Amino acid sequence: MIFYKPFYETLAKKNVTEYALIFKYGIPANTLHRMKHGEAITTKTLDELCFVLDCEVEEILKHIKDDE
Repeated sequence: MIFYKPFYETLAKKNVTEYALIFKYGIPANTLHRMKHGEAITTKTLDELCFVLDCEVEEILKHIKDDE
């Protein structure tokens, strides 16, 4: 399962708001909504977020293996 908790920690660390992501950097609000609800985002979006936040993928998401 993918978790986006690191994303919100990175936003706080970089002092970037969701508002800035939407209106300054052009990240769609729907993308942030999907992330808040643990839904999938594209690798293109992941790349854009890493570029905007000047961070690594691990600072956006975390994968936790589900027990079968």
